[in-house]
Amino acid sequence: MTHPSRRTVLATGLAATATATAIPRASGADSVNMELLVLAAQLDPVKTGTGITAGAKASVLLVERALAAKALLAERHVDGHFGTATKDAYAAWQRSLGHSGLAANGLPGKSSLTALGKGQFTLTRPVSVGDRTKLQGFPFNSRTVMMLKAAFTLADVSPAVEQGSYSAGVDPTSAGTHDGGGAVDLDAEELSGEEATRLVRAMRQVGFAAWLRTPDQADWPLHIHGIAINDLDLHVTAQNQVGDYYLGRNGLANKAPDDGPQVTKGTWEEHLRSTS
Repeated sequence: MTHPSRRTVLATGLAATATATAIPRASGADSVNMELLVLAAQLDPVKTGTGITAGAKASVLLVERALAAKALLAERHVDGHFGTATKDAYAAWQRSLGHSGLAANGLPGKSSLTALGKGQFTLTRPVSVGDRTKLQGFPFNSRTVMMLKAAFTLADVSPAVEQGSYSAGVDPTSAGTHDGGGAVDLDAEELSGEEATRLVRAMRQVGFAAWLRTPDQADWPLHIHGIAINDLDLHVTAQNQVGDYYLGRNGLANKAPDDGPQVTKGTWEEHLRSTS
């Protein structure tokens, strides 16, 4: 990414740290909440220990029991924590169905969940990323484009896209973050400090894990980096950034505290329900 000028913008505010709480074991549950399940698959692997994502335990247990029944997951990991063992087992299930690449990234998709739950559970609150499309000439899926347009409207700004999704090999400094779906970089050099903060806040409100990235953090221009929470096509590094965001971190390798504006963290689907 090249830019004609660089100027420092300071984002204000501290992000709220979401604390996962254990949910009592449900009895007789026969439906999986896909929104919460996918969220757990992003949050749980980055946690220290086996913490439970709030509200997701019953759904995760149903999926873990189904994976264990297919000899893909050891019984000791059937605990409601969608950690690396469960994620690896789910990826193995996806591969057994003939999926590969992003379709076998360990994030539960609707078709693989439906196949896994046949005769065992049904799905509620399904998630879909839609078709591949473009915004300002950059590749995205339709869900991410809808989220971006909503954030632009909410923040009342019209930033330029610097990097989109599905861009393997385009930017080696991103460590694969943009290889999958749900990832975006927006130009912040032409925004004022207040505008940049307003846009980061708006992106978080519609369901992005988003941060202002400054040149003093690394050898990159001033930009806003966002990952669409619960995008099913996320590369593993993008998945981990979502987890870091919910844990109150900055999404970088140094695991420093989040320096962005405080919002109530949530998904695009939750935003739509709250504004309908």
